[in-house]
Amino acid sequence: MRSLDDSCNDVPMACEHLTSLTVAEPTATAGCEDCILIGGRWVHLRMCMTCGHVGCCNDSPNRHAAEHFESSGHPVIQSFEPGEHWAWCYVDEQAVPDVGVALDRSHP
Repeated sequence: MRSLDDSCNDVPMACEHLTSLTVAEPTATAGCEDCILIGGRWVHLRMCMTCGHVGCCNDSPNRHAAEHFESSGHPVIQSFEPGEHWAWCYVDEQAVPDVGVALDRSHP
């Protein structure tokens, strides 16, 4: 696991939650782990940058990424879509356009 402070100083910081963030590896790669358990469907995937939970976006019927934030308090998600490198802080409602190569865990 890497810390944003340790991995790259050139990543623009949009909020305080990103300055001490530790990035975990994704806990699932096949899709939204909660939708898979209930036979649900998803539109886009998001990964929690604190614990690696992979959930579905707010356009998906079950909104599991937001539900994970609400239950865990983990503030920052990253897009888990191929080629997308942005992150979102639920607490500060701010986006980071690019998390940087060292921290990117988007789905290959």
